Amino acid sequence: QVQLVESGGGLVQPGGSLRLSCVVSPVTESYWTIGWFRQAPGKNREGVSCITASDDDTYYADSVKGRFIISRDNVKNTIWLQMNDLKTEDTGVYYCATIKDWTVVAGSATSLVGTWGQGTQVTVSS
Repeated sequence: QVQLVESGGGLVQPGGSLRLSCVVSPVTESYWTIGWFRQAPGKNREGVSCITASDDDTYYADSVKGRFIISRDNVKNTIWLQMNDLKTEDTGVYYCATIKDWTVVAGSATSLVGTWGQGTQVTVSS
């Protein structure tokens, strides 16, 4: 059964950067499209970005386009989310998850997610 473990969250000032990691196990599960979601206090979980396993097609929500970069290394079974120029509204718990395609992230269709990671807290504050 696939498992995902996120890391890399923390406290950062506005304008700063963080890089989140999502490790997928076991290695036989490296074929999944992986999405990143986030949930701010009192708000619904929303889709942020995703990347396919086969050809590295990517998708970004408008709110993060131009600031966040998603990438993956299938040998290391790791997906990264490089977050630059962070804003206070980027604060929340970030989750990676297995998804069938980019529409799950675009529509924040959390009910269609396969497996969730445990989440990592990102706080953007001065």
